[in-house]
Amino acid sequence: MKLFIASDIHGSAVWCEKMVERFKREGADKLVLLGDILYHGPRNPLPDGYAPQKVFNMLNALRAQIIAVRGNCDSEVDQMVLEFNVSSDYAEIYDGATKITLSHGHRAVPPLGKGDVYITGHTHVPLNCTEAEGYVHLNPGSVSLPKENSAHGYILYDNGVFTFKEL
Repeated sequence: MKLFIASDIHGSAVWCEKMVERFKREGADKLVLLGDILYHGPRNPLPDGYAPQKVFNMLNALRAQIIAVRGNCDSEVDQMVLEFNVSSDYAEIYDGATKITLSHGHRAVPPLGKGDVYITGHTHVPLNCTEAEGYVHLNPGSVSLPKENSAHGYILYDNGVFTFKEL
């Protein structure tokens, strides 16, 4: 299974287009979106090319390949225009013995076991660490509004390996 994992598009058509192009070039089976898809939020500046309508049109064209969770900036109105589910706070993907739990990261950490992988967005800062409880916590950073001098990034999961990449 090959997953392209991204977060925090925040309505940027410029960065969404780059992400979609890279997703296609990577040949991933699924595009995993960790929330904050259309709206930039009250604490963030407007991202380059802020155009939520263009973003939802680009993403709706890929709806059969998308797995998404809701971010703190996503709303019920967003679900009215997005043709894939963006209303769940958590999702799980199983790849053999590996359980991958997805969340935006603004909710409580769900029950996780040793060796589980927990992937969140929200902070806009890439993260790769093993928690004391024995699970691995990853964060791809942000597609459109990276923070703390990080790059516009994503994670590629391929054959059990997570690789951090830049757009």
